[in-house]
Amino acid sequence: MTDLQAVLWDMDGTLVDSERLWDVSLADLAAHLGGELSAELREDLVGSSLPRSVSAVRAAAGLDPGHEDGVAADGRWLLERTKLLFAEDLPWRPGAREALAAVREAGLPTALVTSTYRELTDVALDTIGREFFDITVCGDEVSATKPDPAPYLRAAELLGVVPGACVAVEDSPTGTRSAVAAGATVVVVPSEVSVPPGERRVLRESLVGLSVDELRAALWTSRDDHRSRAGAR
Repeated sequence: MTDLQAVLWDMDGTLVDSERLWDVSLADLAAHLGGELSAELREDLVGSSLPRSVSAVRAAAGLDPGHEDGVAADGRWLLERTKLLFAEDLPWRPGAREALAAVREAGLPTALVTSTYRELTDVALDTIGREFFDITVCGDEVSATKPDPAPYLRAAELLGVVPGACVAVEDSPTGTRSAVAAGATVVVVPSEVSVPPGERRVLRESLVGLSVDELRAALWTSRDDHRSRAGAR
């Protein structure tokens, strides 16, 4: 069996506490459009793509969610507002920087896999540090965004590794479904929304103390679970 080949990191809510900043910018967009962002809608949008988020906020404000020009203009408004928030303050999630450093020191290939667009990810990387990642895959650089497997499949392809030999680190149900669908094992550290147990996922309260040995163990544990399910059928 193949050992751990790479670690694939989600960004928002996993490495940095940016979901709280998206709370602000999405609420601001809703107000800008004459509506209001409900708690239920915000929870549903955690980990979602920019177009889906903008369309949903437009619908909540009574506007046509499929109006291409409107979605594009409102998406630009949301990006610019969020970019200002990212530049002002982008706090780390507990244990995230130390976990990144541990994986880097172990010499494992790494990728940042995010639904956030490139121009905003580049602002975030000024805080996170580009040196932690061999490649980055952003939401506007793939054919489909999370929960589709395309982002994680693309990351594995760029790294030249097998998805089934990768561990992804995620915080949301949307991102977890994406990584699992790609064939990766997921270490799930819920942030804004709880993530239910399931196939090829290991739940953790935070990234504090996360080690490379634990990432390797997660991969092997998920394989053992998969073999047990297969044998039971």
